[in-house]
Amino acid sequence: MLSLMQSKMHLMYKRGEIWLANLNPGKGTEPGKIRPVLIIQCQDLLDALHPSTLIIPLTTKLVDKAEPLRIRIPAKENLVKGSDLLVDQIRAIDNKRLIDGPLLQCPLPLMDQIDRCVAEVFGL
Repeated sequence: MLSLMQSKMHLMYKRGEIWLANLNPGKGTEPGKIRPVLIIQCQDLLDALHPSTLIIPLTTKLVDKAEPLRIRIPAKENLVKGSDLLVDQIRAIDNKRLIDGPLLQCPLPLMDQIDRCVAEVFGL
């Protein structure tokens, strides 16, 4: 029964949503603790119940004019503090690390900006 509930939960993930994730333990420069993350994985993999998800962590330690390494996400809906996406900290996490959400659905123009920054950081 639990795996059925987890599968249903997984179907709720959408590209562009911000969720709370438990990133503990962090190592070295990796962001740890429970923090918001942006789901950037393609929707086809999310719909296929892929067991891990590509995310970008957020931080409330804001740095101005740091694009493409950071993109500002203003406080809105259930994201209570303005935050920066840490584009250079993209990683895959096990879906069990996603613990609450969605906090916010990023609009398409913002996702286009994020995609451009990810491509630049990856050298694509």
